[in-house]
Amino acid sequence: MLQLSKNFDYRRHGHRDPWARILLRVRGWAPVVGEVSQTCSNRALSQLMKDAAKRNREPKVDMAAHRKLFSVLCLVTLAISQDMPYEDLLAQIQACPKECNCPQNFPRAVYCDSKGLKSIPNIPPYTWYLYLQNNLIETVPSDALKNATQLRWVNLNHNKITSDGVGEGVLGGMKHLAHLYMDDNLLSTVPSPLPVSLEHLRLSRNRISKIPAGTFLGLDKLNLLDLQGNKLMDDAVTEVSLKGLTNLVQINLAKNQLSSMPLGLPPSTTQLFLDGNNIEKIPADYFKGLPKVAFLRLNYNKLGSGGVPKDIFNISSILDLQLSHNQLTEVPVIPSGLEHLYLDHNKIASVNGSSVCPISVDPLDDSVNESVPRLRYLRLDGNEITPPIPMDVVMCFRLLRSIVI
Repeated sequence: MLQLSKNFDYRRHGHRDPWARILLRVRGWAPVVGEVSQTCSNRALSQLMKDAAKRNREPKVDMAAHRKLFSVLCLVTLAISQDMPYEDLLAQIQACPKECNCPQNFPRAVYCDSKGLKSIPNIPPYTWYLYLQNNLIETVPSDALKNATQLRWVNLNHNKITSDGVGEGVLGGMKHLAHLYMDDNLLSTVPSPLPVSLEHLRLSRNRISKIPAGTFLGLDKLNLLDLQGNKLMDDAVTEVSLKGLTNLVQINLAKNQLSSMPLGLPPSTTQLFLDGNNIEKIPADYFKGLPKVAFLRLNYNKLGSGGVPKDIFNISSILDLQLSHNQLTEVPVIPSGLEHLYLDHNKIASVNGSSVCPISVDPLDDSVNESVPRLRYLRLDGNEITPPIPMDVVMCFRLLRSIVI
């Protein structure tokens, strides 16, 4: 059967397509087709009935017939607007599980969230977006999603899924899956294998203590990995366990059980979140292998100035540095490109401009040029500092717009 598209010519192909023949037989509806693609509501239906009657100059309108035709138009125009063959659209709507909601204006999405489900229902074959969050699901059997081969986005947050409950190959078999969310479950290990098409993987607030070797091999499209709120220790986050993340941009390892900076992070890492661990020191050469780090969060750790080399953060790419709620007694050297610095709730007693400024400052030169440090926001409250801020600090960081002390 002929597949409809946005450029489909009903008059040209009407002789061989039964749906097109239906459209052509009814007078007065051609100008309405564009309007139908905007809405298929009952309210619109009544208005379109009146408009069609006026166009046909008929004294009476067969409402039942027109209502049926309007339903046909809804399906056809929805198929066109979704760039989806109408046979597929019909199959998708008819296969919608009774426990779920399948909106006709968004036919590739299936909403099964917050339904008290204990198992995954049969998912329609042309589903791209599947929402199963906030249920009581404990397992994802190997055949649970065998019909839904086109999935792009799966949300399984807030269920009771265990690692043993994830069937072998059920995730790796999703050849188009880009987003997988399994936050707030009972996983003890990162699921494997994972689809090579994956771009975002969220596994926060589980019980994960292990990342099997080879889990991320071949996942060169993965750019976001969220593992916050788990039970990962230093021996679980290594170069071996993270191998394969060649294009990773953001990794969130906050609120785990790390006592040292994680090893094996790919050079592509731009956002590194390590809040709420037990990290006490940073190796002097740690950031040599991370030339693109722009956002670094180390709040709520056990960092003391003795474990933080003075110029450790002298990274040209860094824009936002957060070191709140640690045990620092000194302000580290502030890199020229840094824009936001959080040092609140430490044990800092003073700030010396000559020791933290990345450039030499001429007190008689008040010009602003490209060499001037870019710091705009500085937070120092919760320390032992007595106002005011020394003038040499103000002279160095001339772009400062806000200082909290």
